[in-house]
Amino acid sequence: MDLSTFDFRTGKLLMSKASRSRQRVRYDSSSQVKGKPDLNTALPVRQTASIFKQPVTKITNHPSNKVKSDPQKAVEQPRQLFWEKKLSGLNAFDIAEELVKTMDLPKGVGPGCTDETLLSAIASALHTSTMPITGQLSAAVEKNPGVWLNTAQPLCKAFMVTDEDIRKQEELVQQVRKRLEEALMADMLAHVEELARDGEAPLDKTGADEDEDEDDEDDEEEPDQDQETEHV
Repeated sequence: MDLSTFDFRTGKLLMSKASRSRQRVRYDSSSQVKGKPDLNTALPVRQTASIFKQPVTKITNHPSNKVKSDPQKAVEQPRQLFWEKKLSGLNAFDIAEELVKTMDLPKGVGPGCTDETLLSAIASALHTSTMPITGQLSAAVEKNPGVWLNTAQPLCKAFMVTDEDIRKQEELVQQVRKRLEEALMADMLAHVEELARDGEAPLDKTGADEDEDEDDEDDEEEPDQDQETEHV
């Protein structure tokens, strides 16, 4: 109990002191709500995300560690295992609409890998991948293909391209080029003969027309001579 406004002589409370104490309590409570005045004169800055590029300092406990990224993984989309088997049952035809026969292919990898599936896998790898085609190099792929399969390579065992294979391919290319050259020469000669035949026909036609014109002129001159003899 506050006895600061109690007068012990008279035994009464002094009302003037009581009103002053009440005002003082009100002022203290209002000053506590307002808090201390802000003496900072800097302009307020809006804390929002900036659209401009700002330098960022990276602080790490291991500065020697470097993040390595594989650009090939970022470009190529993930594929399913044995996705080449979706091409099974499809046949390839050449320009003459004849069925392309299967070639001498290496042994396949994985269950149910037929020659048609293996041919489709190698063809798709040649057209879609820029990496060399070596086949499945890991020996563990035969034990568990679903775990150790290299999706970047076709479903065939590892094979080596020898000098003999390169020589055979060069001979095959030379034979095809020779056949192409012969076909082009035959086509060119046929075209020249056709042009020569088309050029002779108009010449014969113009010569026949000239002969007919000369005969007509001779027929017109003969009646004139008969008329002169009759007049004589």
